[in-house]
Amino acid sequence: MAAAAAAGSGTPREEEGPAGEAAASQPQAPTSVPGARLSRLPLARVKALVKADPDVTLAGQEAIFILELFVETIAKDAYCCAQQGKRKTLQRRDLDNAIEAVDEFAFLEGTLD
Repeated sequence: MAAAAAAGSGTPREEEGPAGEAAASQPQAPTSVPGARLSRLPLARVKALVKADPDVTLAGQEAIFILELFVETIAKDAYCCAQQGKRKTLQRRDLDNAIEAVDEFAFLEGTLD
């Protein structure tokens, strides 16, 4: 039960290692499905976003993964804004509202103009 409570708290949970000592666990893909990804976005679409930028020549898998997480995060926040308007479809104003509402997106203010 303690591990389940720690998992939802945003802090690393501690598990006992083979020698009995506690070790912080790293977030990992579920082990029950081989090759499972943490993100549900189509990899080809994310790669297409990267290729659309003329300043980017190469992007490693780590960069692609971080971009996936970023797109997923901002989309979820924008979807929350759409739900507040009792809509299920995202609109540009939902992205604008998410950018204004979340401090971590402050660097994006004015970029969608």
